[in-house]
Amino acid sequence: MSEDAFNMSIRKFLKEVGITSQRKIEETVREGQIGGKKLKVRMTLTSEGTGLQHVVDGEIELP
Repeated sequence: MSEDAFNMSIRKFLKEVGITSQRKIEETVREGQIGGKKLKVRMTLTSEGTGLQHVVDGEIELP
Protein backbone atom coordinates (compact mmCIF):
# COMPACT_ATOMS: atom_id res chain seq x y z
CA MET A 1 0.00 0.00 0.00
CA SER A 2 1.32 3.41 -0.86
CA GLU A 3 1.82 6.11 1.74
CA ASP A 4 -0.93 8.21 0.11
CA ALA A 5 -3.44 5.34 0.19
CA PHE A 6 -2.55 4.65 3.83
CA ASN A 7 -3.03 8.31 4.74
CA MET A 8 -6.40 8.45 2.94
CA SER A 9 -7.57 5.27 4.70
CA ILE A 10 -6.73 6.77 8.10
CA ARG A 11 -8.50 10.03 7.22
CA LYS A 12 -11.61 8.15 6.09
CA PHE A 13 -11.73 6.24 9.37
CA LEU A 14 -11.20 9.38 11.47
CA LYS A 15 -13.90 11.25 9.53
CA GLU A 16 -16.38 8.46 10.30
CA VAL A 17 -15.38 8.51 13.98
CA GLY A 18 -15.78 12.28 14.16
CA ILE A 19 -19.16 12.42 12.44
CA THR A 20 -20.75 9.54 14.33
CA SER A 21 -19.32 10.69 17.66
CA GLN A 22 -20.67 14.21 17.21
CA ARG A 23 -24.13 12.82 16.39
CA LYS A 24 -24.15 10.62 19.51
CA ILE A 25 -23.07 13.51 21.74
CA GLU A 26 -25.74 15.79 20.25
CA GLU A 27 -28.42 13.09 20.76
CA THR A 28 -27.39 12.64 24.37
CA VAL A 29 -27.56 16.38 25.06
CA ARG A 30 -30.92 16.79 23.26
CA GLU A 31 -32.47 13.90 25.18
CA GLY A 32 -31.50 15.61 28.42
CA GLN A 33 -29.55 12.65 29.73
CA ILE A 34 -27.00 14.90 31.41
CA GLY A 35 -26.90 17.53 34.09
CA GLY A 36 -24.54 20.39 34.67
CA LYS A 37 -22.64 22.80 32.47
CA LYS A 38 -20.08 20.39 31.00
CA LEU A 39 -20.16 16.92 29.52
CA LYS A 40 -17.15 14.80 30.46
CA VAL A 41 -16.15 12.58 27.57
CA ARG A 42 -13.58 9.88 26.87
CA MET A 43 -12.58 8.36 23.56
CA THR A 44 -10.61 5.11 23.55
CA LEU A 45 -8.85 3.88 20.43
CA THR A 46 -7.85 0.23 20.28
CA SER A 47 -6.77 -2.03 17.46
CA GLU A 48 -7.50 -5.74 17.44
CA GLY A 49 -4.38 -7.88 17.48
CA THR A 50 -2.09 -5.04 18.60
CA GLY A 51 -1.15 -3.35 21.85
CA LEU A 52 -2.66 -0.07 20.67
CA GLN A 53 -4.69 1.64 23.34
CA HIS A 54 -4.96 5.43 23.23
CA VAL A 55 -7.30 7.35 25.54
CA VAL A 56 -8.33 10.97 25.14
CA ASP A 57 -10.30 12.63 27.95
CA GLY A 58 -12.06 15.95 27.60
CA GLU A 59 -14.96 18.19 28.51
CA ILE A 60 -17.58 19.72 26.25
CA GLU A 61 -19.22 22.98 27.26
CA LEU A 62 -23.01 22.70 27.16
CA PRO A 63 -25.45 25.28 25.85
